[in-house]
Amino acid sequence: MLLLRSRDFPHIQTSLYWMVLALWGFSGFAPFQTAHAGDHYRIDKSISQRAETGWENASQIWEWAEPGYQEVQSSKLLADWLEQEGFRVQRGVAEIPTAFTAEFGDGGPVIAILGEYDALPGLSQNPVPYQEPDPDRTYGHGCGHHLFGVAGALAAMAVADEIRAGNVEGTIRFYGCPAEEGGSAKVFLVRAGLFDDVDIALHWHPSSLNGAGDRSTLARIAARFRFHGTAAHAAGAPEQGRSALDGVEMMNFGVQLMREHIPQDARIHYVITSGGEAPNVVPAFAEVYYYVRHPSSHVVQQLYDRVVKCARGAATATETEVEIAHEGGIVEILPNVVLSEVIRRHLHELNNLELREEDAPFALKLQETLKQPKSLETLSQVQNQSGEVGMGSTDVGDVSWVVPTAGFNVACWVPGTPGHSWQAVACGKSDLARQGMLLAARVLAHAAIEIMHSPDIRDAARKEFTRRTEKRPYQPLITPEQQPPLDYRNPTSK
Repeated sequence: MLLLRSRDFPHIQTSLYWMVLALWGFSGFAPFQTAHAGDHYRIDKSISQRAETGWENASQIWEWAEPGYQEVQSSKLLADWLEQEGFRVQRGVAEIPTAFTAEFGDGGPVIAILGEYDALPGLSQNPVPYQEPDPDRTYGHGCGHHLFGVAGALAAMAVADEIRAGNVEGTIRFYGCPAEEGGSAKVFLVRAGLFDDVDIALHWHPSSLNGAGDRSTLARIAARFRFHGTAAHAAGAPEQGRSALDGVEMMNFGVQLMREHIPQDARIHYVITSGGEAPNVVPAFAEVYYYVRHPSSHVVQQLYDRVVKCARGAATATETEVEIAHEGGIVEILPNVVLSEVIRRHLHELNNLELREEDAPFALKLQETLKQPKSLETLSQVQNQSGEVGMGSTDVGDVSWVVPTAGFNVACWVPGTPGHSWQAVACGKSDLARQGMLLAARVLAHAAIEIMHSPDIRDAARKEFTRRTEKRPYQPLITPEQQPPLDYRNPTSK
């Protein structure tokens, strides 16, 4: 994974502040360690008692592999499960049918745990260590979101047990978040005010490694450029046609030339989703789908504006018309050192991942298909990700600019497995995925309980958040009138 240095980005502050907090965390100072002897046993017991049901639910969501904003079954399964556990569930929040919240307890502090459950297109795969698409599916869980949502729900249930028993006061709230993969659902949840009363938000993500720290991500804008031309016989009357595909190709060429004159850490990528249907018909419609990314949302907006100029110029040159479907944008994650230290410590203490002897053949066979396999011994390690900027994007970023937020990675795939790959999908029903999901649930629950017990941690996290945002308030990359792109995974309408 390509990582960037924190000193290149002034909004990420680490160095001395991180070292001081790390020393506090390991030396037992009260603000960052609150001793409650029975917490570990009760939390682990709560998760263990639900582990079988949790794995069944994760496996079912893996099987369904539903697209973003269309996760009808996956969303319902999680919401129903939480409701059965005594949570107050609100479905269809923010005018998104597959989004929901589920909360337990009353009053403050309010701790949010995020959960996702959407799959990726083009990643159909059976749970075997060689490439074998499932003919009954076109989507696959190449980012492990079938584990993401279930682990968050398990953690929320464990915290609810503590509230129910009177061991901690406050509210635990699980957020059912659809369409993370390009659909930017959390941005609309933020706009709807669903995080306004939240004190702290926690999240995690499946990976091929374990890692925690005050890590940021790339901001991103997504848009579809739909060119409309004039159809004609490509051989008999070409002069009467105006090719929409020519518009797409000219736009793409303009963007290629633009790449020489953009920041080194920017990323621009695209796919042509429609380019005509027959060579002897001048295409009257063509579409190209773009992502623009950079560690700063301000730079992303500037780069996107230049991409739009390429599109409009291409339309003028080819005598076509271009329609721009702006699917929204997501900002970079705003790190929180205080919360990251709490997470990192619990991940270190609780990590019990190991490859069982009977699972070794699967892992070794799958490693043969990887371009950069890693040692299986890394499963027992935790990487310090402080100050890093990961070259991916997530709508968790928008949450992090309105409430102090922290997350972490847990190994659920064979080490060296890239995300968004058939190998990641294949690992999704392995015992390593099950172990990783349960470890993530334990880390989330333990961290949430510690934060609920400690007003010092909450105050320190809030002060850091305020300091980081006072000169640069949250500015979303969606327009005020923009609605959730509920059909962004549907075939393009001409």
